[in-house]
Amino acid sequence: MESFTIEGGHLLKGSITPQGAKNEALQVICATLLTDEEVIIQNIPDILDVNNLILLLKQIGVKVNQLNRHDYSFQASDLNLDYLQSDEFVRKCAALRGSVLMIGPLLARYGRAVVAEPGGDKIGRRRLDTHFLGFKYLGAKFDFNEQRNVYEIHSNKLKGCYMLLDEASVTGTANIIMAAVFAKGTTTIYNAACEPYIQQLCHLLNKMGAEISGIGSNLLTIVGVDRLHGAQHRILPDMIEVGSFIGMAAMVGDGIRIKDVSLQNLGIIPEAFRRLGVKMKVEGDDLVIPRQTHYIIDSFIDGSIMTLADAPWPGLTPDLLSVLLVVATQARGSVLFHQKMFESRLFFVDKLIDMGAQIILCDPHRAVVVGHDRRKRLRAGRMTSPDIRAGIALLIAALSANGTSRIDNVAQIDRGYEDIEARLNALGAHIQRISS
Repeated sequence: MESFTIEGGHLLKGSITPQGAKNEALQVICATLLTDEEVIIQNIPDILDVNNLILLLKQIGVKVNQLNRHDYSFQASDLNLDYLQSDEFVRKCAALRGSVLMIGPLLARYGRAVVAEPGGDKIGRRRLDTHFLGFKYLGAKFDFNEQRNVYEIHSNKLKGCYMLLDEASVTGTANIIMAAVFAKGTTTIYNAACEPYIQQLCHLLNKMGAEISGIGSNLLTIVGVDRLHGAQHRILPDMIEVGSFIGMAAMVGDGIRIKDVSLQNLGIIPEAFRRLGVKMKVEGDDLVIPRQTHYIIDSFIDGSIMTLADAPWPGLTPDLLSVLLVVATQARGSVLFHQKMFESRLFFVDKLIDMGAQIILCDPHRAVVVGHDRRKRLRAGRMTSPDIRAGIALLIAALSANGTSRIDNVAQIDRGYEDIEARLNALGAHIQRISS
């Protein structure tokens, strides 16, 4: 197991460029399974979750050619269908949550798939009901194999239909879209997720020959086609990493420029930080965050306490609440965070309380932060990263803390952030990776 030691109190200064979007990468890489022709994907982040998915595709027979560090070509022309049904494949999928996105393409193209409950973050229940209901609407059949503890999904030919999703699940929507591109007739998906990741997936599929309309809305229409062909696609900058860098710049920055952020695809993220009082400037497609001597939490028009809550796009992404919460610990004022979508994601605040933060954890979904207004620095401590986003939030806290902190289980951070210590050390951070 690897850990970070972080010497706090060093100001960060300079420019940094966000990596490609992790969540988009997982979706569009799986979309390459829908054709036997070559698909080129650019700006793929070099992170653990994505690399493990690429390795899994190689193992099932996809021809993968790494063009440079961040660009790949994929050609799924000769898959090992027997291996796709094996216990070994199921075990590997169960260890990687992103593998769930392979179900839709495999069901669409080959008429069968096997799925076990996938792994990933320990942030609460992340059910697959939306995926399964969508496949069922399209005509797929499910058999539970008790001996193998897996679901076997099969269909001779999927048929288009109207469906109202029970929740606007991002991965559920992506999986259903990929299954529906080959379904006979027209599929209409209402209450579809419409995050930029989903929009990008739809744009790629249309380049490959799919017929998808309503992109960017929660009502998608997909006219089934017989086959898809090759295409080229570039992944957006990772909005979660952009938000993480905004948070770092607010807490420990001495002037940081975040380059090429694709501002139009950040949605409400910059505004969420502005509500905490963080000042920033837009210069072209860059965000410039000057040194924040003080930042004052806004309040609602009626004077009531500011509340930041996650919501489906275009609401605030739940992946950034952890970072926003850490930033609030050094603001002037108070703010209520309401994490609606995952019941265990706020439990990491115990570590911040141990560091001296003034936080009241009301229940698994709500926490009130009373900011220090920089009058009192957080104390260094030893922590363990429970998930990707809490891990980066704890790293930001450690960068601002008085003394040297240690964060264990940094493989969780590596799952979502590329070369994070090297990139931050280039800005002036003092982070060292150690083996324990």
